[in-house]
Amino acid sequence: MAGLISKVGAFLKSPEGKRVTQQVQRAAKDPATRRKLTEAVSQFRGKGGRGGAPR
Repeated sequence: MAGLISKVGAFLKSPEGKRVTQQVQRAAKDPATRRKLTEAVSQFRGKGGRGGAPR
C-alpha cells in the first residue's frame, strides 16, 4: 500500500500531475459540472432519477 501512495505522490508532483490537478480544480468550480455530479450522486444513492425500488 505504501508503494501505491508514493507513486500517487510522485505523479502529483510531476508536470502532468500538476496539469491534471489544475484541470480537476477548474472542473470542480464550474457550476454545471457540480450540478451534474450532485445529480449523479443522488441517483447512485437512490434519491432521485429514474425508477428503481425505494430503499
